[in-house]
Amino acid sequence: MGVPTNKRSSMTFFSDGRSHLSHRVRIVLAEKGVSVDIIDVDPDNKPAELADLNPYNSLPTLVDRDLVLFETKVMMEYLDERFPHPPLLPVYPVARAQSRQIMHRIERDWCPLVDKILAGGKDVAAARKDLRDSFVGIAPMFTDLPYFFNEEFSLVDCCMAPLLWRLEQFEISLPKTKQAKPLLDYMDRLFTRESFQQSLTEYEREMR
Repeated sequence: MGVPTNKRSSMTFFSDGRSHLSHRVRIVLAEKGVSVDIIDVDPDNKPAELADLNPYNSLPTLVDRDLVLFETKVMMEYLDERFPHPPLLPVYPVARAQSRQIMHRIERDWCPLVDKILAGGKDVAAARKDLRDSFVGIAPMFTDLPYFFNEEFSLVDCCMAPLLWRLEQFEISLPKTKQAKPLLDYMDRLFTRESFQQSLTEYEREMR
């Protein structure tokens, strides 16, 4: 995904190599084959340049010429529109709205549980159980469709893949049951995808 010459690309992505939020955007960049400078940033030692670009001084941050984006779902949709092949959102308005709503639910329902697990403390065990139960609960939907509510790989899967890849880091084990098998098969489809493999940082590769 890096630029093969010393010339800097017009697009730069300031990425936290450990964060699932940065990871989801890296998957989109890899899926689209975008020529981009990926700068791996230590969240505790951010470059001064980042604060100049982003009023929140937050990660990830995507810079495309004069445009600066600092919300991951906005980045993902921008990249999908800027580089339309392959499309990562459905063509029809109803299906697009459904995909956006699923991504919103991931943000509202699952990302806070991930934050609790990563933060540690008294709520960790309950957060692990809730996240595990939620994932097992959605497993049957992958029986008939290869991807999340879709025949094709989409932005929803770009949000899901980093969370599922980190289950071992979260100390969550999925049951090897008939009910969970469609989810485990879905995970295999995600993890063997070329764009997913290209998106992984060294730290992420060591998670599993």
